[in-house]
Amino acid sequence: MAKTQMNVRVDETTAQAARERALARGVSVNRYIEELVQRDAAEVGRSFVDAAADFMKSYESVFADEFEALEAGGLPGGKGTGGLPTA
Repeated sequence: MAKTQMNVRVDETTAQAARERALARGVSVNRYIEELVQRDAAEVGRSFVDAAADFMKSYESVFADEFEALEAGGLPGGKGTGGLPTA
């Protein structure tokens, strides 16, 4: 994969911490920063999936009721066919 150069400015304490942590892991500072960003992006994705799963669990019974009404030939919310022709 092609690499893109970025220049960032951080205070000396942060720069030293990045150098030390990269050295401790046996990677370059560039690789260390790249891994941090990738890990952060993965966490955001995981958080979204977790939140979606929680939403689905919270409204599971509502969704089940709506789909049961559709399967029975009615409209969501138990409103019959709403005057629509049925097959």
